[in-house]
Order: sequence, then structure tokens, then C-alpha cells
Amino acid sequence: MSPELVSILALAVVFVIATTRSVNMGALAFAAAFGVGTLVAGLDADGIFAGFPGDLFVVLVGVTHLFAIARANGTTDWLVHAAVRLVRGRVALIPWVMFALAGALTAIGAVSPAAVAIVAPVALSFAGRYGISPLLMGTMVVHGAQAGGFSPISIYGSIVNGIVEREKLPGSEIGLFLASLAANLVIAGVVFVLFGRRKPWARRAVERDGDAGAKGAPGSAGGGTGPYGDGTGDAPRPAPAPTAVAVRPGPGDAGGTAPARLTPARIATLAALAVLVVAVLGFDLDAGLTAVTLAVVLSTAWPDDSRRAVGEIAWSTVLLICGVLTYVGVLQEMGTITWAGEGVGGIGVPLLAAVLLCYIGALVSAFASSVGIMGALIPLAVPFLARGEIGAAGMVAALAVSATVVDVSPFSTNGALVLAAAPDVDRERFLRQLMVYGGIVVAVVPALAWLVLVVPGLG
Repeated sequence: MSPELVSILALAVVFVIATTRSVNMGALAFAAAFGVGTLVAGLDADGIFAGFPGDLFVVLVGVTHLFAIARANGTTDWLVHAAVRLVRGRVALIPWVMFALAGALTAIGAVSPAAVAIVAPVALSFAGRYGISPLLMGTMVVHGAQAGGFSPISIYGSIVNGIVEREKLPGSEIGLFLASLAANLVIAGVVFVLFGRRKPWARRAVERDGDAGAKGAPGSAGGGTGPYGDGTGDAPRPAPAPTAVAVRPGPGDAGGTAPARLTPARIATLAALAVLVVAVLGFDLDAGLTAVTLAVVLSTAWPDDSRRAVGEIAWSTVLLICGVLTYVGVLQEMGTITWAGEGVGGIGVPLLAAVLLCYIGALVSAFASSVGIMGALIPLAVPFLARGEIGAAGMVAALAVSATVVDVSPFSTNGALVLAAAPDVDRERFLRQLMVYGGIVVAVVPALAWLVLVVPGLG
């Protein structure tokens, strides 16, 4: 049995044990990296640790620490109320606002993980507050970030278009962008219909800040004539059914309805979040190191608010992600991924090779760098693309969509950030949901991308 096949079987064993014995998959993956790396690949400790995602470790720790402080002092609750005001109380619009915000950030140049790190904690705090499925909110943020991820001025778009130019392949910058935008928009729409459209929070609005105390909650006798009971002059509507949106009181609430005032600690936290955005997007600073620094500053100024924040860092998620990605690094060091890609590239049937490359891109990208995978797979597709039997622009777009739409996987950077950012959830259950959803995306989307983008370009 070849070393590459042994490494793949070891990964399958890790998944089986983790799902049947409830052992942290990250710890199992570290053990597998040690065993396979030492006994099969002949790597020493330095070679094994070369795959440890130190940058992602700092991002997960820094972002979850900073937003744990924001939750402790009530800042995230203030932001949730601000989001409600933005959409005039229509809670069903919030997932789409987060989708658009993440997409706008990546379209103007933010790397996808940076956009998710900024948007996901606020979005998932809102989801926890109003009883929205964290799976829905998290996937909307990730798909939004990927929707804008291939604009001509974006990081992903610039890298892929550069690879296409270097390989002297015909391409379309706008076509690549629109393909990713359309794919993620369609998936987000399907997810919203499945998980949100028929839920109570999606069928009605909630009161705007300050309404409940003076006018009564929506549907109560004290409501006004407007749709929110605030007497705004809008056409009256019948009082809604008593199935009100479940509002979970947060530390920043006054009685669980109206937002708390802005205290110096909350103003400083909002300023810190603004600094994080500017530092990452404007100055290209590392999101993790910046978040850790800002968290330390806030902890020093307000130690009482921050005392429990370190304990709320998603340590189990950090172990899970870092362990799995370290093992993937061993696979890359062994050449397992290149071995699989070259085997597919040598198939004599172009359409079959194309769909298999899309699946390899999706499967590997669910655990590793999306851009890295595209950088490896696009050159592998060059030989049969050069024959003109398959449209190069469509194939590149299919590979790009397949390799990035799966970033909802909890083992990718974006999925890991979503998993870590969700407050007050059963993380084991949420992890399983993300794994199932990610598995469905891996199974379905590459075939659809191939069918829509590659097959029509058959020469």
C-alpha cells in the first residue's frame, strides 16, 4: 500500500473514531499526524509542526477573546439593537444584511477570513438573541464573503486571474466574479428558505429600541398604530399572533427589551472593533494579532469586565481546527494531494477529469487553503485545457467555486471562525451541523458547477 493511500485511510479512521467515541477530532488528528508523519512519511517533529496553522490559532484566540469582552460588557447587545434599527425591526432581513456586508468587505479587498472574523461574531450574537438558527446565520456570513471574493480587485480574484495569466489560459475576470456571486447567492437563498422563511422570527417584526417600555410589545394592548406599535403613522395592521420573537436578555439589556446606554467601556470596545476593521482592511495587518492586542488593551482598562473572557475563548474549537490542519499539512508534505491531482489529470476523458478535479478541489479545500488548492489544481488542468476540448474560463470558474464555496466546513478558516464565534450554543451539536452541511456542499456543488460552467463549454 502506498504511503499516500495510508495517509488517506488514517484520516478516515480519525473521522470514524471522532464521531463514534466523542473524542476531540483535533487531538486525534495530532496523534495521526505524529504516527503517519513519523512512521510513514519519515518526518521529524519540525516537519510535522510545519503544518501547524499558527496564524489561524492566533486569529481564533484573538477574535473570540475580543468578542468575549464585547459580550461581557454589553457591546454586542448594543450592536444587535443597532442592527434591528437598521432594518426597522424586520428580523428576517438581518441574515441578508450580514451576507451583503461580508460580500462588500471581500469585494473591496478584504481576505475572506478577515471579513468573516469581523462580521460573524456580531451576526451570531444576533442569532442567539432572537432565536435564529446559528447554522443559517453562520452560513449566510460565509457565503456572503465568498460571493464577493472574486471581484477583479479582491484578493482571491487577483490571485486566480494571475494564475490564469501565468499559465497563458483564456479567462474572464468578470465571468469569474459573477460565477462565484451567483453560486453563493443561490445557495444562500436555498439555505434561507430551508432554515428561516417559515420561522416565527422571519414572519414578523420586533419592536424597535425603546418601544416596549412605553408602548407595549407588538401585539399587546399598549401597541401603537404603526407596524411596530410606535405610532409612526404607517397604515395600521392587525395585532400579530402571540407567537412573539424569542428575545433572550443579554448583559447589556434593561429588562431584556431596550438597549443599555453607551458606557465608556462600550464606547472603547466599539472603537476597538472599528480599529480592527481599519487595521485589517486599510493597513493589511494580521487580524489575529490585532485582535489580541485590542483585547489586552480593553482587559487592562476594564479588568472586571474582562476577567472571564479568557475562559470563554473557544479552546475546544482551537484544538479541533489546529489538529486537523496539522494533519493536512502532513498530507501536503507527503505529496498526497499532488498525487491525487496528478492521477486525475492523467485521465483521458476531459469531462471526467474536470469533474474529478472539481471534487478534489472541494474536498481538500474543506480542510486547507482554498487559494493554495486552486494554485495547485489549475496548473494540473492545463494539459487537457490546452487541447481546447473544454472551455478554460468555465473550468477555472468551476474550480474556483468548488474550492471556495466549501469554506463553510468547520475545518476551514471561515467555518472555524463561525464555530468559535457562536455564543451560548451546544458546540458539539453545532459542529455536527456544520459538518453535515459542509458535506452536502462538497457532494453537490462541484457537480452543479461542472454541469453549469464546464459542460456548456465542451469543444
